[in-house]
Amino acid sequence: MVKNLYSCALICTVSLALLVGCSPQAPDSAADTTISTRAGTGPEAKPLFEAVQFAAPGPATTYGRHARGCFAGGEALEETGPTWQAMRLSRNRYWSRPITLDYVKDLSRQVAKLPGWEGLYVGDLSLPMGGPVSGHASHQSGLDVDIWMLPPDRLNLTRTERENLSSISTRRERGAFVGANWTEEHRQVLKLAASDPRVDRIFVFGGAKVEMCNRETGDRAYLRKIRPWYGHHYHFHVRLSCPDGDPNCVNQAPVPPGDGCDHAQAWVDRILNPPPPDPNAPPRQPRPPIRLGDLPQQCSALLASQ
Repeated sequence: MVKNLYSCALICTVSLALLVGCSPQAPDSAADTTISTRAGTGPEAKPLFEAVQFAAPGPATTYGRHARGCFAGGEALEETGPTWQAMRLSRNRYWSRPITLDYVKDLSRQVAKLPGWEGLYVGDLSLPMGGPVSGHASHQSGLDVDIWMLPPDRLNLTRTERENLSSISTRRERGAFVGANWTEEHRQVLKLAASDPRVDRIFVFGGAKVEMCNRETGDRAYLRKIRPWYGHHYHFHVRLSCPDGDPNCVNQAPVPPGDGCDHAQAWVDRILNPPPPDPNAPPRQPRPPIRLGDLPQQCSALLASQ
């Protein structure tokens, strides 16, 4: 039944793509992957991508951006490895491009050398072909991964345990400061994560960035990649740069120069002393769902290939 519904959805998707001018080009086309001039048209993209169970074949290629894209040639992270475990397996979000999986494994081996850490608990990566996913604005290009703040003390969790175990919060005062669960090893994990040249940036709560700035006595270059963002106290979010030779992959704007510590402190200051609300500000409108016409044209072809 589910398979039949999904097949019908794909037929409707491709038909609609043709009607709105988004012809499903071959997924390996080098055509422009900027947002379609038909943005806002077509069916909602998220349920279509969430219904996909397996990766699209072909060489690893990203189409579009971290927050508006999809990818081919994805692979699944092994559920359990010598220094990692994938969590929340029922979500089917443990797929990614090989470069991201290699990064996770490399980082986990380094982290496993730290006191109290057997490796990493790995949260969401991407759906099998990327695309929009519930609970995230990004994770669409196969180049994002969430790493839990919970130090693994064993790596033989059952599937049931992985569904029910929760990470830990490492903040206090709404993220202005690190909390009781934060340790020196958390700082070391983030430093290792950011020091890899494949990384574009890492998102973590503002108090963690300020703490890292205050504690660092050596090379501060890696701090530039640590960026304060809302939430991100149960996990931190790693974003890789587009790999060389991938012309359809669109990077985020570069991180500003410098170590970013003044920016993080200003972020924390706004948490502690928020500006008064603007009485004339218009009410905040809910973000509309991403539709197929909002994605690069090749994403329709990837859906049709399943």
